Amino acid sequence: MAHLADHGKRRCRWVNGPLVVGAGPSGLAVGACLKEHGVPSVILERSNCIASLWQSRVYDRLKLHLPKQFCQLPKLPFPEDFPEYPSKNQFVDYLESYAAHFQLNKRFDETVVSAKHDNTCGMWRVRTRNEVEYICQWLVVATGENAECVVPEMEGSEEFGRQVMHTSDYRSGEAYRGRQVLVVGCGNSAMEVCLDLCHHNAFPTMVVRDAVHVLPRETFGRSTFELAVSLMKWLPVKLVDKVLLISSWMILGNIEKYGLRRPSLGPLELKNTQGKTPVLDIGALQKIKTGEIKVVPGIKRLLHGRAELVDGRILDVDSIILATGYHSNVHSWLQVDTLFFLT
Repeated sequence: MAHLADHGKRRCRWVNGPLVVGAGPSGLAVGACLKEHGVPSVILERSNCIASLWQSRVYDRLKLHLPKQFCQLPKLPFPEDFPEYPSKNQFVDYLESYAAHFQLNKRFDETVVSAKHDNTCGMWRVRTRNEVEYICQWLVVATGENAECVVPEMEGSEEFGRQVMHTSDYRSGEAYRGRQVLVVGCGNSAMEVCLDLCHHNAFPTMVVRDAVHVLPRETFGRSTFELAVSLMKWLPVKLVDKVLLISSWMILGNIEKYGLRRPSLGPLELKNTQGKTPVLDIGALQKIKTGEIKVVPGIKRLLHGRAELVDGRILDVDSIILATGYHSNVHSWLQVDTLFFLT
């Protein structure tokens, strides 16, 4: 519960319990677990709904990349009739039901602009764009790693004169029928957007600048992720990586001859050390093998309606879709002294 007090233009609210920033899956899970222990909380969300990334910034064909048992939130499993890989809409429905079940106290359209610990009173002071200051004893940051779009600068962008969009604005390949589309990136989103474009008779070309691990979503009839989790209970990460790569080679073949270089570190070690997630293939690799999805190296510069690649080739391009990911924005508003982390 939050109690309101007026101090000039700014309104102050005292929060009786933790203040959670972010109403995505993590924020909802924190609120539910606190509720189960009789601890009230307030969840601030900058958008007008829960799970805004899933509701407003993902493509229509998206499904969970991992089996549902690895994606369900604490205290409330997915409905039994949901498929192993729930769709975007099914996942959103689940999250809405989750928030309703635990009667979570959510405040929408509250964008946090600063959060600072007041050492004098031992409280957090959290200010929002609406000129409200929340005062609380505990602060939980649950804004995730996908708060802001990563949009790389490309030489010649002003000259290009065609559509350039981030995948956060992409919904379906329907509008791209018959068009030459350059998809920048080689992660799960890039692969799925290219696959979706193929299904809508567009002509995607994927710009692969970095090395990438591509693994089959299932390995010998079992989820690759589930297999990895099981193996890690008994084997070191490096050995599990070797098992995954050998099985991947047996199922997918040598992907390097299609322009997809594998990193020197294994997929799990790379995720643990650098946070880079491997691609779980759901059909895009077969399209790459048949040439329906072309793979090219980096872009040197953009020209009018064309793109010059680093290898000298020039491609005609109708649209560019940036599958370049997201980054956290916590550093822009969380003001924490170094010593605070050490105590």
